[in-house]
Amino acid sequence: MAEIKTKPTTVSVDSFLDAVEKSSRRADGKELRAMMERVTGEPAVMWGPSIIGFGTYHYKYDSGHEADMCRVGFSPRSANLVLYVGDFPEFEALLAKLGKHKRSKACVYLNKLADVDASVLEEIVRLTYEATTAA
Repeated sequence: MAEIKTKPTTVSVDSFLDAVEKSSRRADGKELRAMMERVTGEPAVMWGPSIIGFGTYHYKYDSGHEADMCRVGFSPRSANLVLYVGDFPEFEALLAKLGKHKRSKACVYLNKLADVDASVLEEIVRLTYEATTAA
């Protein structure tokens, strides 16, 4: 089985964020980091080359695949902010209140933080963190 690349690293989160090319994305990344640290009580840690994560949990699928992952996280990519959140009962209802976003099965995509309701985003982060803590 291939080794999982998304695991905690010793790369500096500050250095990673400072290197984000687009200034608005860099500012949003720093704001997201501060909010997620405050909401989770966890320090930011780089997971793999581009995910900033908070906390750790172990998961195991019915297929037998298992690994560790951050409880909540994000990546300030060039096209958008990618949030690793969800998988709790109120998720769909909160997404409906969030504001402008796109989503896939495992991620929420934001163009910029100004497009969304900050209090709803905080609640999504808090409930994601709680759901993975219970996992």
